Amino acid sequence: MRLFWAVLGRFTQPAQVITTVFGAAVLLGTALLSSPLATTSGRPSDWVTALFTATSAVCVNGLTVVDTSAHWSPFGEVVIAALIQVGGLGIMTLATVFTLLVSRRLGLRARLSAQAETRVLNAGDLRRVVGKVVVFNLLCEAVTATVLTLRFVVGYGESPGRGLYLGVFHAVSAFNNAGFALWPDSLVRFAADPWICLTVAVAVIVGGLGYPVVFELRRSWRRPKRWSLLTRITLAVTAVLLAGGTLVFLVTEWANPRTLGPLDGEAKLLTAFFTAVMPRSAGFNSVDIAQMHPSSWLVTELLMFVGGGSAGTAGGIKVTTLGLLTFIVWAELRGESQVNIGHRRLTEAAQRQAVSLTVLSVGLVALFTYILLVLTPHAPSKVLFEVVSAFGTAGLSVGVVSAVSPAAQTLLTLLMFVGRIGPLTLGSALALKERTRRYELPEEDVIVG
Repeated sequence: MRLFWAVLGRFTQPAQVITTVFGAAVLLGTALLSSPLATTSGRPSDWVTALFTATSAVCVNGLTVVDTSAHWSPFGEVVIAALIQVGGLGIMTLATVFTLLVSRRLGLRARLSAQAETRVLNAGDLRRVVGKVVVFNLLCEAVTATVLTLRFVVGYGESPGRGLYLGVFHAVSAFNNAGFALWPDSLVRFAADPWICLTVAVAVIVGGLGYPVVFELRRSWRRPKRWSLLTRITLAVTAVLLAGGTLVFLVTEWANPRTLGPLDGEAKLLTAFFTAVMPRSAGFNSVDIAQMHPSSWLVTELLMFVGGGSAGTAGGIKVTTLGLLTFIVWAELRGESQVNIGHRRLTEAAQRQAVSLTVLSVGLVALFTYILLVLTPHAPSKVLFEVVSAFGTAGLSVGVVSAVSPAAQTLLTLLMFVGRIGPLTLGSALALKERTRRYELPEEDVIVG
């Protein structure tokens, strides 16, 4: 914890803090995974594979260019799990700090400058909050690991040691929305097992809701009228996306013999729900994504682009951004000059931030899709899927990422890093950097559309 506060004290901008912390973790992970001890063959991995895997783990993405269980040794797998834990805790910790600063309308520069000068952080509350985040993270992982371990031992005959290893690894991967699995088919072999799939899905959802929402629910879950706007929007949009995604996958994949077709009714519902949860940025899959219909790919891409809640382990532009955009459009269609959500009026700053984040994210996805189309011979639909998955830190793949050139993999590595730190950095920077003009310019209307 002292190291965390020391790092914050050295920098005065969110972008510097986040980029430095995550960049250092990626470099360290790359060095460890490049060691001969990290591979089953005993030979060092090439730097592209090591860098890609380390970035995917730290950014809790889940995209892989090699089979995790076949390529990496137990040491390599432990390194990956540790990187996931560091990345997940780092995301929740930094996001929570910046969320708290934004909510209190405090300038980050002034706050951190005061800390550096007095050597006392003017926020013992931040220490307590970060401590609660860590405890919450570890507690959720422990519960998930316990259920999975018991299931692996009792239901699948694994030894207690092996069952515990599998349970802990996948608990860390699930709660942190990383999506790394120790089977070549991810969780396809457990598609009809509710103990495995529902446990993983719940861990993914809780980890992706975000610390502010989870702790507000813990305090006042019986009094929804007192919930903040953030909690209401996060829960409402999450519920709509999960229900809508489940319904879409049920309808489109029901008769597909390569996905839901061979399963019975209950297993189809379970698998469709699991498939709707994973694009929140989890990356596990219980059906072969490459065998799904293109229409299901499109829905998956939309879900991956949106991601999960703010100040959580999920990626994407966040469900809160989608919720705000929906209300902004609705107010414009109704001809209202203000955006009202329930009994609250949305600030103009929040409106601009939501629009800016979304437009920049769309532009980033479009740019990387174009570059990859130039570098690879794959179909545009498959390339777009991989790009959105990398940007949204979703980790789902249709098989392109492992088949492209090292140059394309390096490009996707960069996109994973940008996709992980970009929305958090941009969102924090936009919220914390607000200037007021001392004069107003004359207005002029412009024709739109």
